[in-house]
Amino acid sequence: MPALLTTPHYPDSQDILDKLRFLPDEGQIWLGEQRMLLLQVQTMATFRKEIVNTMGLQRARSFFMRLGYHAGIQDAELARAVRGQDMSVEDGFLTGPQLHALRGLVKVAPIALEIDTQSGHFYSEFEWQDSYEVAISQSAFGLLKEPVCWLQLGYACAYSSQFLGHEIQYREVECRGRGDERCHIVGKPAHEWEDHEAFAELFREDPLIDELYELQSRIAYLEDDIVRHQGEERHRPIGQAPAFLGALDLIDRAARSEVSILLLGETGTGKEIFAHRAHQQSERSTGPFVAVNCAAIPPELIESELFGVEKGAYTGAVQSRAGRFERAHGGTLFLDELAELSPRAQAALLRVLQEKQIERVGGQASYHVDVRIIAATHGDLTERVQDGRFRADLFYRLNAYPVMIPPLRERRDDIPPLAEHFLARFEQHYRIKTLGFTDQALAAMHRHAWPGNIREMQNTIERGVILTGDRQSISEQALFGQRPDPVGQVLGDSGHLTSDTSDTSATSDTGDALETLCTSILEGGIALETLEEALLEQAYREAKGNISAAARRLGLSRAALDYRLKKPGKV
Repeated sequence: MPALLTTPHYPDSQDILDKLRFLPDEGQIWLGEQRMLLLQVQTMATFRKEIVNTMGLQRARSFFMRLGYHAGIQDAELARAVRGQDMSVEDGFLTGPQLHALRGLVKVAPIALEIDTQSGHFYSEFEWQDSYEVAISQSAFGLLKEPVCWLQLGYACAYSSQFLGHEIQYREVECRGRGDERCHIVGKPAHEWEDHEAFAELFREDPLIDELYELQSRIAYLEDDIVRHQGEERHRPIGQAPAFLGALDLIDRAARSEVSILLLGETGTGKEIFAHRAHQQSERSTGPFVAVNCAAIPPELIESELFGVEKGAYTGAVQSRAGRFERAHGGTLFLDELAELSPRAQAALLRVLQEKQIERVGGQASYHVDVRIIAATHGDLTERVQDGRFRADLFYRLNAYPVMIPPLRERRDDIPPLAEHFLARFEQHYRIKTLGFTDQALAAMHRHAWPGNIREMQNTIERGVILTGDRQSISEQALFGQRPDPVGQVLGDSGHLTSDTSDTSATSDTGDALETLCTSILEGGIALETLEEALLEQAYREAKGNISAAARRLGLSRAALDYRLKKPGKV
């Protein structure tokens, strides 16, 4: 009959600890005959993320299981050497979980352990508490759909197999890394698992070289595809906020039609990004996308800019030139700041929309144009129509499909991905690699009202990258300039949290200090002239004779301080 241990207990670990030696002068740590390392958990998190990003999730899982497998084999040998002759097979087997805990990987709580070496029967259950693999996986990837304790699982399989002399396999039936309440493993002889052959394949090396050869044949096509889609990443909509996704859904629904789209929203909300999205999703995506900022062009030049100009039409028109409509033929024309069009340009635009014909300024011939119009404005066109500043017929023509773009303050959950997007762009542009945003900087971005919306955020992050430099974290000050420290709580002398009154008001602190100082001066009977002389001399000495530095400390100009110091009896 197999030995049954439903509530196994660990033997004393002192014999293992006696094998642990630290040799700091030699730069070595030893456990028995195995050389060990102390590594930061964050280093392992970075390592796992690099492997997953390089190899993919499934290959990375197999890689870490093999890594754990090699460690398990070596620990089984160590367990035999330390305890093989002095303990029962059950207690000797528990060396592996104790070694895991000693290394800081996980606390292993035994649930059940049945071992019969004669019959080959084996069954075990353990709970992994506070697994380091769960911590680093959640940090790097969040919750996954499958168990994440890969290295520990490989270790358990190898350790048990090597210790007992026949193949044992474990399954992590519950895992906190996928949202379960605990990490729970079950171990049995391999043949008792239905999928034992497929599971064993995870421990076989799977070289990437064969796939690399296959992928080389596709590189040329991919490079051509990248060229075709160059610039799409720059105009990729980013966000998951409901208001944002709602506007995006409206754009996608209208993209394949020919209806004119009117984009409404505050300045800087990214209306051109939505216009690019509509173009890329339309059947005109292979045609040109031409953008015009109507507010940036003088009213007297807007018609020639939109419709083109014939040679000699006016002084300086030395040659004929196609306008934006002709250049957008077969594609999309984006008219930004539509409300700024002059009345004459509005009339000409209406004619183009109705007749699909344009005439260049100073010309007689008509040109057919096939253009899809997307317009945008941050102003209230309805109000302009009522005031007579915008043609009603043109408004109704363009307002066939309005889409409201939400401001950034209504989609604050999108601030982190947008910030990371702009950070990556400017790091590449300026050839700088920062350490990302500090937590305080991220919090400040969440608090900020963003009146300039995404354009303001883009400019703010560009400033932050420039001011931060290489291998440094982007602070709140780098983004927004000097700001007062937030009011919070500090740890007092008693060890309890107390209100932080030191930074609630710099003005009140300064006032209190001045009041105390004035009281001391008056009570001490110090004359004003004596006080001034003492201040001047102190600042001069501390500046080591540098008058400019002393003047800055006193809030004086250099000339003013120099004058005071040269008074009779002064320095």
